[in-house]
Amino acid sequence: MDLEKQLKETEAMGNDHVGSSTDTPMRDDAFELSDIEKIARIKEDIKNIMQTLGLDLTDDSLKGTPTRVAKMFVQELFAGLHPERKPKASTFENKYKYGEMLVEKNITLYSTCEHHLLPIVGKAHIAYISNGTVVGLSKMNRIVDYFAKRPQVQERLTMQVVKELQKILKTEDVACVIDAKHLCVNSRGIRDIDSSTVTSEFGGKFKDPEVRRDFLDYIKLETEF
Repeated sequence: MDLEKQLKETEAMGNDHVGSSTDTPMRDDAFELSDIEKIARIKEDIKNIMQTLGLDLTDDSLKGTPTRVAKMFVQELFAGLHPERKPKASTFENKYKYGEMLVEKNITLYSTCEHHLLPIVGKAHIAYISNGTVVGLSKMNRIVDYFAKRPQVQERLTMQVVKELQKILKTEDVACVIDAKHLCVNSRGIRDIDSSTVTSEFGGKFKDPEVRRDFLDYIKLETEF
């Protein structure tokens, strides 16, 4: 297959958001290398990309870029790939018997599109109804951040957040809505700077239209201080 045809087919596949499962596709040997070993390898790859593009890596502004990018990939942007970085989510007994939904809205989200490795920026809104167990508020933010810090598609990210909270809280009654801008759409390709993508996942009682509507009404509320 010639390169031009391959490029067209790859682009079409990426735009179709082909997915395999709710789990991030990982090889069995994904964690055999240490962070330092991964950084060393990626540094050389970034260096080769920049040299291929014709950049002068002896320039003071550019010579540190391969190291910075490699470190950013391993320890920041894609840190959520490693299961050891999953946040510890302690749960507590719902002693005050709060039986309505709890909503954590406007959670800032930074992720990376796995098709073009460009940023996804938006907000996540989460809700659950306790069946006797509650989780610390900040842990919901940390769970979103953990699953966001990996190459992602927004549909999978939404489902991963719900699935993880269902496991932690031991209830199906969890919901998540994400509204985000994808720079692979906003800054390249069609270059539509105003469009955003909304995804949702509703479990348990949130499949009931009235409960779902209540949740969606809550996230529309203006927060005033």
